[in-house]
Amino acid sequence: MGYRSLRQCIDDLQLHRQLVRIDAPVDARLEAAAIHRRVFAAGGPAVYFANVVGCRFPMVSNLFGTMERIRLIFRDALDGISQLVALKAKPHEALQRPWRHWRAPLDALYMLPKFVGAGPVLDERITISQLPQLVSWPRDGGPFVTLPIVYTEDVREPGLRRSNLGMYRIQLAGNQYRADEEIGLHYQIHRSIGVHHTAAVQAGRPFRVNVFVGGPPAMSVAAVMPLPEGMSELGFAGVLGRRRVRMIRRAGGLPIHAESDFCITGTVEPGRLLPEGPFGDHLGYYSLAHPFPVLQVESVHCRRDAVWPFTVVGRPPQEDTMFGQLIHEITGPMIPAVLPGVHGVHAVDAAGVHPLLLAIGSERYTPYLDDSTPQELLTQASAILGQGQLSLAKFLLIVAHHDNPRLDVHNVAAFFSHLLQRADWRRDLHFHTHTTIDTLDYSGIGLNAGSKVVIAAAGPKRYELPTSLPATLPLPDGFRRPHVALPGVLAVEGPACPQPSFDYDQSVRARTAARDEVAGAMQRFVSSLDERHPVNQFRLVVVVDDSRFVAESLNNFLWVVFTRSSPAADIYGVAEFTSEKHWGCRGALVIDARTKPHHAPVLEEDPQIARRVDALGAPGGPLHGII
Repeated sequence: MGYRSLRQCIDDLQLHRQLVRIDAPVDARLEAAAIHRRVFAAGGPAVYFANVVGCRFPMVSNLFGTMERIRLIFRDALDGISQLVALKAKPHEALQRPWRHWRAPLDALYMLPKFVGAGPVLDERITISQLPQLVSWPRDGGPFVTLPIVYTEDVREPGLRRSNLGMYRIQLAGNQYRADEEIGLHYQIHRSIGVHHTAAVQAGRPFRVNVFVGGPPAMSVAAVMPLPEGMSELGFAGVLGRRRVRMIRRAGGLPIHAESDFCITGTVEPGRLLPEGPFGDHLGYYSLAHPFPVLQVESVHCRRDAVWPFTVVGRPPQEDTMFGQLIHEITGPMIPAVLPGVHGVHAVDAAGVHPLLLAIGSERYTPYLDDSTPQELLTQASAILGQGQLSLAKFLLIVAHHDNPRLDVHNVAAFFSHLLQRADWRRDLHFHTHTTIDTLDYSGIGLNAGSKVVIAAAGPKRYELPTSLPATLPLPDGFRRPHVALPGVLAVEGPACPQPSFDYDQSVRARTAARDEVAGAMQRFVSSLDERHPVNQFRLVVVVDDSRFVAESLNNFLWVVFTRSSPAADIYGVAEFTSEKHWGCRGALVIDARTKPHHAPVLEEDPQIARRVDALGAPGGPLHGII
């Protein structure tokens, strides 16, 4: 059976030697997060911080830091979850092969949450300032909850059935928040909580929010899981945790999860926004301070034996990478049912997840024609960009399955080679301009605002991909140090852009002017080349700040190129042209992936904190042999 509480999970991990305990004092400001990052990078165990400076509550992190540990935590449930998802994708399977799904009705019973009169989460009543004040990065605007389980309901149809669990970060203090009375509620575009918030505003009703922290690990996974239409997060948590979720009914307020370690209840103040952030985020940069809703705190509750779980995000890979792998394992079979003709979709973690999607589709429209022009791939690309969080992608690269049935969408290097050998830059780039992108992505010129490009490639191999530099490669003034980053991909250092201001209060017009000034160097670069230039041996040229760094690893290439570029603004081409509103180029495709004035700062650790973590890993220290 699954765990009833977080404490049961911690005890079980300790029994299986998947948890290390640190009894030495650890500061929740920067130090705990730095320890977590180091242990995660080493593939180490969960970390239990027994002695948090200035706080009575212990903390635990890295619970989901390896797939081995995730499978241990959910060892009794993953098969059942997979069967339920498979049945959702192919309901007829239950009739055709009932012996394979005999457990499904039993698992379905766990999907029914139930109301109870009380629970351990109501043991004590405390204040926001008594909670662990976790600060992960030096420029963070205050302490944050990084594993919150945010519960909301639709005021038009209240109740558990239409409720939503989501993981939306919570700022506990700092900026202009009134201590112990207000906290910040940050949620990104295209999140379900936005639907509930809008409904409350339109109905003129209070928008109530409960924030659960801790409890059985199944609740945290449910909060990040992109579930099929009609499947409840509470129901999913019940199946994954092998227990029906117990909710405490409250008169005049939302239900409270009985087994949580902590619960913050409150109401979003209509029309009131305060700056939230900065916060070191999962793209590897800070998301800056912006106006977001304010949660007026009504009460804070906790268990007597409460433990504060947390994670740390930053440049991938981090612990949320493991969430992504688990999500793929569980929901992968749903892709063909939700997106007909699509064989697989991969949100590339190393590129920050949302900036880059790889997909494999089908070309079934005209099988009687020997035509390598992408057709159905473009239909499928539109369907992919219409699916929830997938709609936030900036770069969607899609290829045809029949060109290489063995191609794995998760083999990023092989995928790039396959696409670059086939894509025709004269016809295969399709832009979406002035549209939405990830809230955390600052490559555009406004919050949530940017562009997208679909690159579709089908047909036989057309191009050879060089893996070394030509004997001579003259470059325009200011461009230097060419390095081969991938087969067919050249990284070149460009002129340094003006230093970022990190001032997002400046007008869009000012940011646009700064970007246009930066674009001048790129226009000079491509206009100085022609189709006979040796640079065109490479299919893709990326202009970057540090070409050696970009060429050092695939992950460096993915992170720099796709987090520091906006398709419509930063894609250029040798011998580019526009025909019937379609943009293309006859030579190499060029992406400007330099750090630009409107970009957010890169995350960097405090060196003094790093030295303190080093000491914990020295002989005799609690992390010796782990980090």
